[in-house]
Amino acid sequence: MSDFWIYFNIGLKHVLDIFAYDHVLFLLALTVPYEFKSWKRILILVSLFTLGHTLALFLSVFNIITIKSDIVEFLIPITILIAALYNIVVSGKSSKHSSITFIGIVTVFFGVIHGLGFSNYFNTILSGKPTDKLLPLFEFALGIEVAQIIVVIAALLLAYVVQTLLKFSKRDWVLIISAFIVGVVIPMILQSEIWVK
Repeated sequence: MSDFWIYFNIGLKHVLDIFAYDHVLFLLALTVPYEFKSWKRILILVSLFTLGHTLALFLSVFNIITIKSDIVEFLIPITILIAALYNIVVSGKSSKHSSITFIGIVTVFFGVIHGLGFSNYFNTILSGKPTDKLLPLFEFALGIEVAQIIVVIAALLLAYVVQTLLKFSKRDWVLIISAFIVGVVIPMILQSEIWVK
């Protein structure tokens, strides 16, 4: 297997790992307010998240930024909680003409936090000088982007089926999924190792 496929697959599995579902939860919170017709906006947000994720890994590879893993592991579910609560607050309001700037900046920031959560592992699987890690970093980022698109398409398909066949309103769907996400991440926050110290 070529190096490209090795790091591409690590990126895919990083997102699609059933035991590391925090990434999927964040993508679900990011996607749930939208429909297929908003694909350009969704693609921009997902790509901004990947950009933030990759930026964090880049900064970590060059030892520009390091944060204790327990702090990052605490912040990751916080970002998911904020995204889900935001959906609950704005559900039912039209987002057609709203600016993507605020949510875009927040998405990049959240991507950085999620990237920092993976940076320790990423640095352990790669040896050598920081410059030797650049190509694998971008191969990994491409795997992440493809995996995120898979998750987003699955979420949009599920939303379409539920809203079309089961006649859920969009507002109800957003509220149900966002409340589910809140219910999943609150225990993650409460069980964080940060409380032990």
